[in-house]
Amino acid sequence: MNFKRIFLRNKNNKIYYYIKAILRELVPDSLFQAQLTKRLDSTYYRKNAKYIDDRVNYYNKLERLETLDQDAVEIGKYHVPERIRVYYFDSKEYLRFFNPKLRFSILPGDIIHIPSHPTLLKSRPIHGNNSNAVVLNLDKARHFNFLQDDVSFDKKIDMLVGRSGFGQIHRSRFYQLYYDHPLCNIKKANRSSDKDYLSIAGHLDYKFILALEGNDVATNLKWIMSSNSIAVMPMPKYETWFMEGRLIPDVHFICIKDDYSDLEEKLRYFMADDHAARRIVKNAHEYIAQFKNKKIEDIIALKVLDKYFTHTVQPKLQ
Repeated sequence: MNFKRIFLRNKNNKIYYYIKAILRELVPDSLFQAQLTKRLDSTYYRKNAKYIDDRVNYYNKLERLETLDQDAVEIGKYHVPERIRVYYFDSKEYLRFFNPKLRFSILPGDIIHIPSHPTLLKSRPIHGNNSNAVVLNLDKARHFNFLQDDVSFDKKIDMLVGRSGFGQIHRSRFYQLYYDHPLCNIKKANRSSDKDYLSIAGHLDYKFILALEGNDVATNLKWIMSSNSIAVMPMPKYETWFMEGRLIPDVHFICIKDDYSDLEEKLRYFMADDHAARRIVKNAHEYIAQFKNKKIEDIIALKVLDKYFTHTVQPKLQ
């Protein structure tokens, strides 16, 4: 039984997420701090050190000692904010392992600029010197959504599907170009109350799914790549814990030009070459698989923070 599709509409369980987060808050931080050294140098880490260190250094590119922003907060004084609490819960899950006197900066929300001081955030520009943008897996209940697709690739409709408000300029341009194209099912609809709304399950009836970046990354990219459909998008400009900057065009997704001018050409190519299309689905699944090992994900997050604290000016600790 596909529980997630039937009961959760192919989305993560937010109630379960908040229950776990609140229960973690009830456990004394000292119990987590006592485990840090063992976690950072566990046998499991040593067996996977090369892979883990590579990802740690991808998320955290700090190479020398840097000063923090004057608004940096001590871990021990970090409390649940009035809004966007998921950023607090997702960061505190790992911050609590460290000395409460250590200081850090965090920017919640869709970040598309590089901070002037080392800062923890969900998203950052892929290009340029982005070392001050230290990535953690934040807002993960919304963004890290993987699913089980019960529709095989050969049973799917040979079209590109996409739903959005198409409010941003670049999304609006795509809609204007292709809303009535015979190879596309593109509609302005992003709420269940909209008459053209299409659920995730509805999207999965199609071989090709549009994954345009919004305020930062394309939120739907993760669940598309975990499905038996193929993401269609230009080269990404922003990245998260998903390491969008490491995705390879026409290997992990169908890559179209920034002006979308080659969409029909690319769709027709992969519609005609079933083997090439299925290879992309296989490659996408393999890329997704690396994020499903919770033990490795936890070690990477702790090591990203450990590197952050050792490469930023901190108060002298007792």
